[in-house]
Amino acid sequence: MSAITVAPAKPLIIGGLTAAAVAAAATATVAAAGEFAGISLVVGGAPIPVSGFAVLTVIFSVMGLVLALVLARSARRPRTAFVRTTMVLTALSLVPDVLADASAATKVLLMLTHVVAAAIVVPVIARRLSA
Repeated sequence: MSAITVAPAKPLIIGGLTAAAVAAAATATVAAAGEFAGISLVVGGAPIPVSGFAVLTVIFSVMGLVLALVLARSARRPRTAFVRTTMVLTALSLVPDVLADASAATKVLLMLTHVVAAAIVVPVIARRLSA
């Protein structure tokens, strides 16, 4: 059995929270730009506020950070495990968007925000995990 190398938690937490804040601003910006371009933010008859994109981005980014902290302590190759897991979770996060009661443009916009958030958060956290 190989020894598990644990990355220091503080840089992981600071980097993860910073990435969450940047991703939140980015997803809110993408949503606002989409709305400005005429894409509806109405899903199932209810409008999603632009701020809602930021809030949900932070919540799910923090969940990803917790996952990274657990993997840093328990996985033999935490970076690999984190990247693979988050790629699967990102792909799965697109399923509700595809199935949403919304226009095609709205669905694409929703999916874009998921990809933007993952593209920002996953690499920042992954870099701070042991290979």
